[in-house]
Amino acid sequence: MEETPFLTKCRKTKASNTLHEWQTDSLRSSAANAHIEGDATTAEARTATTRLSNRTQIFKNAVVVPDTDEGLDKAGRAREMAFQVLKISKEQKLDVEKALFDNNAKVDGNATTAREMAGAPVWMTSNVNFQSGNSGANPNGTGSNARTDDGTATAFSQAKFDDVMQSIWENGGTPGTCYLSAFQMNKALAFTGNNNQRANVVADGERVINSLSIYLTPWGQVAFQPSRENRSRDVFIMQDDMWEVAVLRPAKNVELAKTGDNSTRQVVQELTLVCKNEAASGIIADNTTS
Repeated sequence: MEETPFLTKCRKTKASNTLHEWQTDSLRSSAANAHIEGDATTAEARTATTRLSNRTQIFKNAVVVPDTDEGLDKAGRAREMAFQVLKISKEQKLDVEKALFDNNAKVDGNATTAREMAGAPVWMTSNVNFQSGNSGANPNGTGSNARTDDGTATAFSQAKFDDVMQSIWENGGTPGTCYLSAFQMNKALAFTGNNNQRANVVADGERVINSLSIYLTPWGQVAFQPSRENRSRDVFIMQDDMWEVAVLRPAKNVELAKTGDNSTRQVVQELTLVCKNEAASGIIADNTTS
């Protein structure tokens, strides 16, 4: 099973600064459109785009291996350093996946504070199912403020799911993936209703068979994707092509200066999350987790 499904599905683009900026736009609503033959053409007024930004975040992990270890028999491991670097690289990918899902506002950073990217929940304002509870605030969609009102949790339900799916459809979105924890996945598998069906889509090759649970609704269909890295209380319904990961520095394995009878290597990368249109996705928050 894919360990970092959201990171994998996000298109990778190039960031050129630690403050990565982009513009979003939307279609106007439909209107009557009929004209007389030969009449003069009048251009429609253009609407301004919305300029958004996110901070790049540095992900860095290092490993120190005593020089003696490189010459020892490791019972199946030929080289200790190679093994440890591969391990921290995999762990770092999990850290990136977690950051993409975090309810975390962007942090500019300075000499004593690390830059941090805004995670997916911080961008979502149009298609949300929040429960009331604490006297906090909801995000405004600029990446600058995280949701501080974790409401009183209620059970994840088919009614919640369909409500957000309908809202996404009404806003022009076509989501394809629902990211949820194992606990919420079990809740989803119990969905019922004449207008909703689950089906198994099988990709059959010589060696590998993948099975995806597809949920069909009047508002479209999504694949349920279990995810270990998003909060269990949050369920994300995503149009994946409306999210990108902008990379300032690709992951790199770097040997550091030798300072003793050991060797040190670090794996470092710098990137951020881009939300091209938050109205194409949605979140069902404040779900019970037990």
